[in-house]
Amino acid sequence: MSDHWRAGGGLAAPDAGEPAGRASRRPRRDAEANRQRVLAAAAAAMMREGRKVPLAIIAAEAGVGVGTLYRRYADRQALLQALEYRAYSLLNQILDQIDSTALPGLDAVAQFLSRTLEIADQLILPLHGAPPLMSTEAVQARQAINRRLDRFIQRGHADHSIRAVVNATDIIVFSALITQALPHGPDWAKIAARQLTIFVNGLAWNGPLDLPVPAIKQEEIENAFALRSPPPHPDPPTAD
Repeated sequence: MSDHWRAGGGLAAPDAGEPAGRASRRPRRDAEANRQRVLAAAAAAMMREGRKVPLAIIAAEAGVGVGTLYRRYADRQALLQALEYRAYSLLNQILDQIDSTALPGLDAVAQFLSRTLEIADQLILPLHGAPPLMSTEAVQARQAINRRLDRFIQRGHADHSIRAVVNATDIIVFSALITQALPHGPDWAKIAARQLTIFVNGLAWNGPLDLPVPAIKQEEIENAFALRSPPPHPDPPTAD
């Protein structure tokens, strides 16, 4: 934690001779860096040890004091909600980058899945067991993910790289499955990569079997989230 913070959490006076503007910016940068370290460490620890991992362990792995963690996140629920917002942001960043390319639809879907697999330990999401958020920001983030994935599928149908009748929810559900390691599976990265390839191949060609049920729509997912959502919470946290 920055030397510019007093033990009680307030800003200390700037060093003699240091411009006030520079002194005020440094604590903000330190606070944001601490926030990012806490969230990254929390996501990894929760994926590794479960949602009830002690917050003191998260703070230690982030290299901050537990008091710093509690000043930012009053309880475990607040931390989980911040992690969920962060996960949506990470996924939308990936989709923005892929969307800016001219990849065929199938390749765009495959790249999304492979890149989500690379950041699996940072994805704390409702389909992974996190409490579903129903705030305007969370719903809009999920809608943005769905829109981009549906666009990839439509592109794939147009360029004939995707023949299967699927929707964005199919892609999202499969992504949730491969980004959670089996508890006793050996070398999950290799297993998940193989399943990803099988799935993508299945999108490319008409299989011999009909799909057993109609596709699940985003509205059905949102309705399920609403039934299980925690009490309303303030808007997503911003940097100090």
